[in-house]
Amino acid sequence: MRIEAYNQVQQLYRSSQPKQVKKEAKASFSDQLQISSVGKDIQVAKQAVAGASDVREDLVASVKERIDNGTYSVDAESFAAKLYERFSATI
Repeated sequence: MRIEAYNQVQQLYRSSQPKQVKKEAKASFSDQLQISSVGKDIQVAKQAVAGASDVREDLVASVKERIDNGTYSVDAESFAAKLYERFSATI
């Protein structure tokens, strides 16, 4: 391998490096955030949902009462059909 050829190639790469351009100072801009009234309404709705309970106490109380009284009954065929439907959807 000739070292002179390597030096010539290296000089070519050095000369093709782009020169750094000085950046001029431009007027500074500031970031601004504006939230529309719809966005504010969405945030209020999110907070209301986050504060709400996941359990509907009115429905749960009536079911608990029927279970305690012994008047709550489950249709076995309907339960099995729904169970099969859910199981087959996950496969």
